[in-house]
Amino acid sequence: MKKTILKKYARLIAECGANVQKGQEVFIVAGLDQPEFVKMVVEECYKLGASNVFVDFTYAPLTKLDMKYCTVKTLGSLTNFQKARWEHYVEKLPCRIYIESDDPDGLKGINQNKMLKVQQMKYPLLKGYMDQMDNKYQWCIAAVPGPAWAKKVFPGMRTSQAVEKMWEAILSTSRVNDDPVAAWKEHNADLKSRCDYLNSLGIEELHYTAGNGTNFTVGMIPEAEFKGGGDTSLQNIFFNPNIPTEECFISPRKGKAEGIVYSSLPLSYQGQLIENFNIRFENGKAVEWHAEKNEQLLTNMLTADEGASYLGECALIPYDSPIRNSGVLFYNTLFDENASCHLAVGRGFADTIRGFENKTLEECRELGINDSMIHVDFMIGTEDMNIDAKTRDGKTVPIFRNGNWAF
Repeated sequence: MKKTILKKYARLIAECGANVQKGQEVFIVAGLDQPEFVKMVVEECYKLGASNVFVDFTYAPLTKLDMKYCTVKTLGSLTNFQKARWEHYVEKLPCRIYIESDDPDGLKGINQNKMLKVQQMKYPLLKGYMDQMDNKYQWCIAAVPGPAWAKKVFPGMRTSQAVEKMWEAILSTSRVNDDPVAAWKEHNADLKSRCDYLNSLGIEELHYTAGNGTNFTVGMIPEAEFKGGGDTSLQNIFFNPNIPTEECFISPRKGKAEGIVYSSLPLSYQGQLIENFNIRFENGKAVEWHAEKNEQLLTNMLTADEGASYLGECALIPYDSPIRNSGVLFYNTLFDENASCHLAVGRGFADTIRGFENKTLEECRELGINDSMIHVDFMIGTEDMNIDAKTRDGKTVPIFRNGNWAF
């Protein structure tokens, strides 16, 4: 891929995504697959005035070795070094940039139960730090092609061809054109107008149906609102957390979900794929589930903690979207969630509550925002999905017809 185009993408991530401010620290997490591109992002952060940029490289085979040789106690605790780093995050509120390139099957064969125990031990140690930082800093997730990921998506090509094809798919769906910053301003405006309409309806619940068997109703929090595209931190800095994004999303009311949903795309979770699954909800809680592939991993996900079996997000994305129209199945939630309406189990978003900046996290959760150690999106949108909104004044308003917006 031409360097001139990649530099535009790097600039987009730093400026439009994380919106790095002068004098701000930046922490980047990236795989080993595209170090030259990571270098470009680092330089763009410095050009925007970053005081310091730190890069943590990740590598799935090392994660597997840690899980194989270290004890649960070791992996589930925090060293003094790790505590100091989290204290630094809380104090400095640095930008966080995540550059994904992982093999969707990169952690295949890992001890799933051990990983779950480690997460359950570690999360209570991190929760205090995370709550102190919630909604106060900018972050952005974007992606670059790793060879194994590219070969998964384009299996019939040589590795070099697959990587190039992957670059094309990522850049196209991320709106990296002659002027990507302008393209994102226009895109954010469109998403905002749709959210404004949804918020004007006073929605009490959403009812989803599809030919694959999905028949599902979820309740809304009266004080909650739909959001989409860019966001504004409590430091009053606008940023785009996901590149790409096509969703209008909201956090539903904990305990208000009934019926069954069927997955429409594979879910990449903890470096493995969960495929062809369904989840049934009663009184807001997942009570039954099945999967053709990796059902135990699905079980671990939905039982990670008490909040993991409740919903944290409902996101609306038309079937006629750039990612779906690309014809590419990415096997990566960042992209696939933006090709399909999706739900998320686990932690909800406090900032979907109107006036959340004047409330505590606990007050937002008392209103119905779910809390959990996980937040996992899974795709349910289909070409024939219909969604109706029941409003608080008793009306039924069509939101989706045949997979696309009804307005």
